Amino acid sequence: MTRMPLRTSRFEIVHELPYRIRLRSIIMLAPDLDLNYLQAGVESLSGVTAVRVNGPAFCIVVDYDGTDATRTSIIAALKQIPNEAFLNRNKKNHSVDLFDVGAKTAVAAAIPILPGPVQMATSWGLAIPGIVTAIQTLFTRGVKIEVLDGTVKTLSLLRGEYFTSNSIGALLSLGEYLEDQSEQKSTDLLKTLLKPQIEKIWIERDGREIEINFTELQVGEIVVCGPGEMIPVEGTIVEGDGSVNQSSITGESVPVHLQPGDVTLSGTVVEEGTLKIRADKVGSETGMARINRFLETSLRSQSKTQLKSSELADKLVPLTFALGLGVYAFTQDAARAAAVLTVDYSCAIKLSTPIATRTSMYTASQAGVLLKGGQALENLAAIDTLVFDKTGTLTQGILKITDIVPIPAFSEKELLSIAAGAEEHYAHPVAKAVVKEAKDRDISLPKVSGVDFIVAHGVSAYVDGKRILVGSQHFIEEDELVDCTSMEETSRQLRNEGKNLLFVAMNEKLIGIIAMRDELRPEAAETLAGFKAAGIKHIEILTGDHRSTALALAAQLPAVDSVHWELKPEDKATIVKRLKDRGAKVGFAGDGVNDTPALICADVGICMPSGADLARESAQVVMMDEDMRTLLKARLIAINNRETLTSCLWSAVAINSATLLLAGTGKISTLTAAMAHNLSTVGILGYAALKTSSSPCESNPKEPLNEAL
Repeated sequence: MTRMPLRTSRFEIVHELPYRIRLRSIIMLAPDLDLNYLQAGVESLSGVTAVRVNGPAFCIVVDYDGTDATRTSIIAALKQIPNEAFLNRNKKNHSVDLFDVGAKTAVAAAIPILPGPVQMATSWGLAIPGIVTAIQTLFTRGVKIEVLDGTVKTLSLLRGEYFTSNSIGALLSLGEYLEDQSEQKSTDLLKTLLKPQIEKIWIERDGREIEINFTELQVGEIVVCGPGEMIPVEGTIVEGDGSVNQSSITGESVPVHLQPGDVTLSGTVVEEGTLKIRADKVGSETGMARINRFLETSLRSQSKTQLKSSELADKLVPLTFALGLGVYAFTQDAARAAAVLTVDYSCAIKLSTPIATRTSMYTASQAGVLLKGGQALENLAAIDTLVFDKTGTLTQGILKITDIVPIPAFSEKELLSIAAGAEEHYAHPVAKAVVKEAKDRDISLPKVSGVDFIVAHGVSAYVDGKRILVGSQHFIEEDELVDCTSMEETSRQLRNEGKNLLFVAMNEKLIGIIAMRDELRPEAAETLAGFKAAGIKHIEILTGDHRSTALALAAQLPAVDSVHWELKPEDKATIVKRLKDRGAKVGFAGDGVNDTPALICADVGICMPSGADLARESAQVVMMDEDMRTLLKARLIAINNRETLTSCLWSAVAINSATLLLAGTGKISTLTAAMAHNLSTVGILGYAALKTSSSPCESNPKEPLNEAL
């Protein structure tokens, strides 16, 4: 097992208060250090309330709860920074603040009233850094926007047009500031989601598995993790073997087989098997391990639209530069050539896309939906088919026990006690319903050992030395070869009533059936109708339930086009793939470990807030609100983002083409051309941010959606 590489750094404490500490290190000036990553890593620590990073001053200020333990963890985290925080092609922030913008604007306004020598010295002094950057860019990356800006400033300065040069600098600074603020606003919200989400965990004490608060876990204790559960600690496996998905940390897509003696990483997810792990590191010590993959997918990644916009913008810069040279060659008028060079299509095209995308992601998060990157936003707008796993998505996922039918040798109490004991720490709606019913009836649970979870089928466990099986009829009858014919008529009647059935067997003999009902979400029918109005052409329901139960549910949802029943996990992915092969753009919504193959196969995987850790890891879209209407709102936000980008593109083309024509024909001066271009760019960026910063439907998501649409 390879641990995450670390890079040692030395931070010095420069100021400290009871609840705040300020540290400084020269490592923060490293050109490839991702300051967002560093900030997110410290923010993820337990007890930390706020973090502010000042790159140019190489300082970091941390607000925390004032305890010695948190203070120690902050210093330890900064001492060992993972190598993933250092990117070879890291795009540094502009680090432009309002003071920079205000100062450059004030200088530009004051230039006309200053003495000539002061004008020249001030203007050249402010322009030289940009000119040097332009020269470096020309020789390292070719003709880019920095070359245009540097050339315009140089021509303006050589002609003595100091006001023009400084005005261009101020406008560029304002554009950079607006871009930074928009990105930072969305980044800050997304980074708050890196806080550990685990509240309860299972540990083994005195031969019995018990549930405790995550914060109570001590080093050396044995943590039990089953299929679909996130490993909350860095530790060593002492018993069991299984398949672990480590993509959230290492980026490796293929699950790793772990066995006794292997080391686990916190934040990874168990796909198969049950592991008993000795906790070597707990709490805040494991926080840094959660950062890399999230930032990689949500903050560092670019959508296809962003990449295409960036490529188009880069191709247009040499065109503008060539037109400027052509105008000068034809007219011998340097002022006219400079005016042409101020007009750059790429600014608005390149900058509006990330601003609109990040702001839309922020807006969607405020509405209750987390989008893992710009591509997820783009795909959510493009899908035309939605496929829902029934349980926990269209239904509330809060099952209620309706019938307990034991064989004559057992009582209802005994059957429920045995089933609840086996299901006690299985994170599934069915298991939770059984355990809750036992607790509501004040039924004590038996001591259970040898628990084994069979994903999407059921649970095997030992109670007083007797093997207990709890699960679907398919699992009990076909996989475990238990005869269920004695209760065939009873099960048929219960299914016709739209109920879900749980079969319980002991030592290969059926001992009873537990029936439960999962109520349809009250907003489900309304939301599906809203999706049809928002451009979704086809809606399907997938479920492992019996045919009668599935059809009873579908009858309540007029917008549903088809329903599939008695499915295995691999069947769901097959249906999604079949739809994609027909040319559909498919979104799949689920919440269980058994939904993972379909979530990965779909163009957009959507996970409910109560979904299993593996499902949350596999999905591109994670709902943070149980109300399905928030997902429809996210769809509208995605469509609004797409329409906004189209408007920004054509606006940039129209305005810059008109400005370029006027500049090339000498109708406007260099300053006027620069103002027209830069102010239109700022206007387009402001439009992109404003248009995507508010939901396309301003009504409350819990109000009727026909009003929102």
